[in-house]
Amino acid sequence: MKSQQLKWIILVALALIWGSSFILIKRGLDGLNPYQLGSLRIIFCAVFLLIVGFKSLSSIAQHQWKYIALTSLFGTFIPAYLFAIAETKVSSSICSILNSLTPLNTLILGAIAFGLNFRRNQIFGIIIGLIGTAVLIFNGNEQGVSEDYSYSVFVLIATVCYATNVNLIKRYLSDVKPLSITTGNFLVMLVPAIVILCCTDFTGKMHLAATQHAMFYVMILGIVGTGVANVIFYKLIQISSPIFASSVTYLIPIVACLWGILDNEMLTPLQFLGAFIILIGVYLANKK
Repeated sequence: MKSQQLKWIILVALALIWGSSFILIKRGLDGLNPYQLGSLRIIFCAVFLLIVGFKSLSSIAQHQWKYIALTSLFGTFIPAYLFAIAETKVSSSICSILNSLTPLNTLILGAIAFGLNFRRNQIFGIIIGLIGTAVLIFNGNEQGVSEDYSYSVFVLIATVCYATNVNLIKRYLSDVKPLSITTGNFLVMLVPAIVILCCTDFTGKMHLAATQHAMFYVMILGIVGTGVANVIFYKLIQISSPIFASSVTYLIPIVACLWGILDNEMLTPLQFLGAFIILIGVYLANKK
């Protein structure tokens, strides 16, 4: 399959997986606190990846491990906790929408810190995509739930982390296999995640039914939404560009809103319009 076709298939697959992650976080928080959720997400994923990808670690050169550590920090470790904290006060759909700021941050960081050049149509595409995101944000939530939007800053910080991660991989790890990068990332994160989990009251409530149900959702989130998704995401970065790869965040709110419908949330006509504008932005950002 040609890279041009493959990158679009991966983009859609990632949107479906990561768009579903926000509802999984929401369900996980029903029985866990944000630090427990973030830690278990990393632990479940690390165990899975070390089983399927341990042998791939040998392909990572010694001088590349510092970049593996950096990408683990910015690409997963910090965002895993930030999104969990944010969703204690902000709805999953709003978090997914704010996550769409990642391409803009990727563009800015890529140009300033990594010397990457972007075409004019890519800039226009990002701007249009952000306009669509704004339509979704300012249209509000039909549920009328009171939210503390100051917690949105955690999502914004996470998008900066994601943007840093994308540029680091493209600049320093383009020659490393995606499975090797991902497995290396979670090997680095495993011990810190266990330490954080042990500092909570997890052992005292892990026998509760609510905690066990929450753990099931987090297990899916960790293995599929984090482990499998990261492998194919790094593959996408390698066969395309940082700005194309980060454009997946434009599609994520659409999937998240569809989950919202199944969770008895209603989308307004303006929200559908915002989703359509986002798709136009993705197209323009990647048009040759």
